Amino acid sequence: MSIRRIGRHLLQHHWRAKRVFPQNVLDRIGQAISRSEATHSGQVRFVVEGALDGRPLFRNQPARERALDVFSQLRIWDTEHNNGVLIYLLLADRDVEIIADRGIDAKVGAEGWESICRAMEAEFRSGQFERGVVRGIEAVSRELAKHFPPQGPHRNELPDAPVVM
Repeated sequence: MSIRRIGRHLLQHHWRAKRVFPQNVLDRIGQAISRSEATHSGQVRFVVEGALDGRPLFRNQPARERALDVFSQLRIWDTEHNNGVLIYLLLADRDVEIIADRGIDAKVGAEGWESICRAMEAEFRSGQFERGVVRGIEAVSRELAKHFPPQGPHRNELPDAPVVM
């Protein structure tokens, strides 16, 4: 466990997520998700967590493991075609993780998701958080559209609104 990481999480905590992602930005991200889901039959969720606290922090939980917990908590795995995708940002670590259900993950693979994450992180390093998230949603949606094109009327199985934890 790194003292530096603990300090970053304790100092940046949840207030930073609300500063970087105010409600108007969250609304635009939700709209981007809605627009993207018109191009495929998958489901996309975006979650930003300002920092870890309590047990996850002192257990030194990696962002990937935390993203898996969030994927499960939000029941993103519970879609009809197993094509739900979580874009998770742990702001204190500036770490993006994409967790995809087995239906789409088998088609895109770890390298495809990792490429999208790195592109988003590059935007974040330059302070372009909203643009990075929207471009990430667009990239995920291109993959979903390629492998899960729209089938009849869109059935929204999961909320489009971003989650701030």
